[in-house]
Amino acid sequence: MDVAKILEDLRRERAQIEEAILTLERLAEGRGKRRGRPPSWLSEARKRGRPPGSKNKVPAVAKAGSAGA
Repeated sequence: MDVAKILEDLRRERAQIEEAILTLERLAEGRGKRRGRPPSWLSEARKRGRPPGSKNKVPAVAKAGSAGA
């Protein structure tokens, strides 16, 4: 058993837990009606939509069929 590796893993987990706690605390503070733009950390966490580069692409079969029409 490598104690140094176990300690490293536990420290990594602790950092992730602390980050999750901070995020939940921020969300708890933000409850209620607010006006204006959301904070930058919140808007970054809520990115929606298609990933970049995934525009409406027409399959090759559809292109070949429409070219003769």
